[in-house]
Amino acid sequence: MIVPNKHLKSLDKFNSQEILDIFNNINLMSKLLKKTLSPQGFNIGINIGKVSGAGIEQHIHIHIVPRWNGDTNFMPVIGNTKVISQSLRNLYKDLSGSLKYLIKC
Repeated sequence: MIVPNKHLKSLDKFNSQEILDIFNNINLMSKLLKKTLSPQGFNIGINIGKVSGAGIEQHIHIHIVPRWNGDTNFMPVIGNTKVISQSLRNLYKDLSGSLKYLIKC
């Protein structure tokens, strides 16, 4: 997830440099996830406003979700349950190592 430091409720409130920074971070994190997890694609979405799922109504955030062919399953649809196949702590460790590599390149 990418969360801008500035508390603004919509993209049109950011200046051009801030928008560029946001999208540069989306690009960097997509590369990081690709190097670390080898996904076949991504869903990238921006939550704007309370009805979109923004926990803080006045603050946008961006989700980057790695996807693989066939990764949709019945758990979220039928059981309202999400399955996490890797611990977040281990994922953080893996992503941190890859980020150090990407920054050097």
